[in-house]
Amino acid sequence: MSQLDDLYRRVIMDHYKNPRNRGTMDDESVTVNLNNPTCGDRISLQLQIEDGVVKNARFTGEGCSISMSSASMMTDAVKGKSTEDALALAGKFSSLMKGEQVEFDEYEDIDALSGVGKFPARIKCATLAWNALRKGVEHDGQGKVEENVEQ
Repeated sequence: MSQLDDLYRRVIMDHYKNPRNRGTMDDESVTVNLNNPTCGDRISLQLQIEDGVVKNARFTGEGCSISMSSASMMTDAVKGKSTEDALALAGKFSSLMKGEQVEFDEYEDIDALSGVGKFPARIKCATLAWNALRKGVEHDGQGKVEENVEQ
């Protein structure tokens, strides 16, 4: 295992064991519940969007280290970003999962998930939170979006 692979594994495990933005918000927010029945990953993402800006993002859920780490990284990365910039980050993440060379200058922890693309079965784990982000931004308001379908 290379030093870079070891570093990436440590970053992923740090986000898994010490997730950022885990929990719920009491205020009005959009809530997106997604479930991937093929692997059992489940996420509930809450987004507080005001004037086109993601003011806050929190999540709860259960799943493997890849899905929960990805949710932790995503919520950290999008807080304070415009919804357009948040969607652009989601697009960059999709490109990363396709094996394309992408760098997350402003939030390089996401680069740690670059190796997931080599394991097609794990891509759905890594993209679950990002798909919830897209659905929440598309909903753009208060309420609940619930999908218990394979993504």
